[in-house]
Amino acid sequence: MDKMIYVAMTGAREAMRAQSLVTHNLANANTAGFRALQHSLQSAPIGGAGFATRVNALGRADSFDPSQGTLIDTGDELDIAIRGEGWLAVQGPDGEEAYTRAGNLRVTPQGLLETAAGQLVLGNGGPISLPPYQKLTIGEDGQISVVPQGQKPETVAQVDRLKLVNPPAAELEQVAPGLFRTRSGEPAPVDPSVRVATGQLEGSNVNATAALVQMIELSRAYEMQVRAMHTAEENDQTAARLMRLGG
Repeated sequence: MDKMIYVAMTGAREAMRAQSLVTHNLANANTAGFRALQHSLQSAPIGGAGFATRVNALGRADSFDPSQGTLIDTGDELDIAIRGEGWLAVQGPDGEEAYTRAGNLRVTPQGLLETAAGQLVLGNGGPISLPPYQKLTIGEDGQISVVPQGQKPETVAQVDRLKLVNPPAAELEQVAPGLFRTRSGEPAPVDPSVRVATGQLEGSNVNATAALVQMIELSRAYEMQVRAMHTAEENDQTAARLMRLGG
């Protein structure tokens, strides 16, 4: 009986955790560059006397769907979308290097380039600082060029280059919605093969319809595990009554 309750409780717990993850994905279905998180289970043997055959189930949410989201045309010179694989390097909330696919950029009053979430965009030597300009262009290789304010249109100055990287997905972990960091904490090297498109944004890769179906399935799985726990309790009570009658 103990094993039946244990298995049912574990199943109910992981169904709740998976529901929480799917809810998180749905909440970010319209977040630019968001990557859907994935729930998985792994076996963890329990040590100690009497537990030689006991295995615990541990839920994990440290992987994500690497597929590209839909590209949306915006026409904004500060909107970029990474084509194919790759990431844009930014400064995370703790000041360390992090990576995102969200390319909705803006310029602060101080001339710093940042994401819509307020993360400073990194270039060759740190956060990118822009001079006053009348026109800005971001090339497919991440090169940033401007026509300085008050200058002729043909006067083009190269300011900096976006730091574009492409570490393996398995080496990344999420630290905030749509924001990732290497598991080792070490900065990823620049990958010159990463390309960007300007005037476009990459949408979230969350499939809202599939996520809603998954929520229904997880809800049914949770209810099934709860019914199993109730059945185990009823069986235990019945066995106790039979033992009293037999005594």
